[in-house]
Amino acid sequence: MSLRNAVLAALLDGEASGYDLAKNFDAGVANFWMATPQQLYRELERMSGEGLIEARVVEQERRPNKRLFSLTEEGRRALREFTAAPPKPGAIRDELMVKVQAVDGGDAEAVMEAVRERMLWAEAKIARFERLRARLLAGRTEAEHLAEAERVGPYLTLMRGLEFERENLRWGELALAVLEARRSRVE
Repeated sequence: MSLRNAVLAALLDGEASGYDLAKNFDAGVANFWMATPQQLYRELERMSGEGLIEARVVEQERRPNKRLFSLTEEGRRALREFTAAPPKPGAIRDELMVKVQAVDGGDAEAVMEAVRERMLWAEAKIARFERLRARLLAGRTEAEHLAEAERVGPYLTLMRGLEFERENLRWGELALAVLEARRSRVE
């Protein structure tokens, strides 16, 4: 998958500035696709040049003018083609997993601390995702939202992100319990 497809999907919500896209990426898309603001702005320029999106300038007082981006018909066609193609298999590249793999020949205490840190990150992301979930539901039940919302994709990907982080917590608890028991056995 390319950043381009994630941007096209994000613009389904409507016109947005580069700043708004970066902020929304961090809040929603980041649970499955990472991009720095610099990467995002470069991609917006490329996509604009290819006719996938268009930009309009909004003049602002006491602030620099901002550009608002929106999908073109060509961008919508590209998004339809992307969603119609079978996805490529995903791969996890996670430095923590390499450290855990090597724990038996390495610094177990440092690895345990890294697992604890990952669990703290997961808890923080769960809290942020739960706030976003409440905002998306806007007082409706999940069933009502899924039946009535204009778009369900953001909610479904949010729920996947929540489950991923909850699983990170479950795995972290297991890993710490195993490593702690092994450390106690050695001492």
